[in-house]
Amino acid sequence: MSNSEAVKALANAKPPFVVPQFTTKDYTSFFLAGALCCTVTHGAMTPIDVVKTRIQVDPAMARMSLLSGGRQIIAQEGPAALLTGFGPTAVGYLVQGGAKFAGYEFWKKQLVQIAGDQESAVKYRTAIYLGASSVAEFFADILLTPLEATRIRLVSQRHYATGLMTGFARLAREEGAAGLYAGFLPILCKQIPYAIGQFTVNEFCHELALRNMSEEKKRTLSGSAKFGISLGSGIIAGFAAAILSQPADTLLSQINKGHGPEGSMPYRLKELAKQAGFRGLFAGLGPRMIMTAGLVSGQFLLYGAVKDALSAPPGLEIHKESAAA
Repeated sequence: MSNSEAVKALANAKPPFVVPQFTTKDYTSFFLAGALCCTVTHGAMTPIDVVKTRIQVDPAMARMSLLSGGRQIIAQEGPAALLTGFGPTAVGYLVQGGAKFAGYEFWKKQLVQIAGDQESAVKYRTAIYLGASSVAEFFADILLTPLEATRIRLVSQRHYATGLMTGFARLAREEGAAGLYAGFLPILCKQIPYAIGQFTVNEFCHELALRNMSEEKKRTLSGSAKFGISLGSGIIAGFAAAILSQPADTLLSQINKGHGPEGSMPYRLKELAKQAGFRGLFAGLGPRMIMTAGLVSGQFLLYGAVKDALSAPPGLEIHKESAAA
């Protein structure tokens, strides 16, 4: 082998597969980055979420578009109505986002270690993505559920309370823990598919974009190219997350508004799904896809930027290196 060939081979050589040993400081950085990216993006999307929730729970608005629904709310209640629920949204997704992103990094690492070696980790990477996102989301939703219940009450029931503290206090006082966690099962049914779409599809989009690049090219990618890959991957992941979680999102809004028969939560969900029908379960999907594409792409971009600002290490990657691999 000539010197030039040796240099080229060295430049294209894959880095050794090493499972990073993240420290408590690293996980704190992941938590802070996830918390900031989620609270900023969800808070910014509050007006769209208000309209989407009204379309889901108000029969008079069921066939309205995002634009026409927003116009009606402004005409009837004023522009401030579009910010209803901002407090619980910002606080809820602050804690949920931190737990979800840090949890995903943690559980992905644990599952890679269980796989044992690089070949096994790459072979079972889909199961690793699905498992890590699902477990991380489960624990994050324990923190999110009471605040999400408060938000939906504020949005769907006018004059329920003046804000986060009064709404949360009223719900806790009148219904206790049962009321605060009435939506836990449906929120799991919503958020776990959402997280699966968000993280798994994003991982595979990045893999597809980078698969046939040499290691040298990956290292020398321009900032705009990295931004484009992250933005495109986030938008596609957002579409997937919205579609996978839409039926449960509709049922969650109905449950937290008090709709449905008495009985166990699985029974109530089944009956509400029957009443809504296929079309009803996907009411508001268009606005929610727009919202979720913005949310997910914005979250991944902000997550990376905040991690860089905090000098946090990159996450563990187990992408397939080539189409033939």
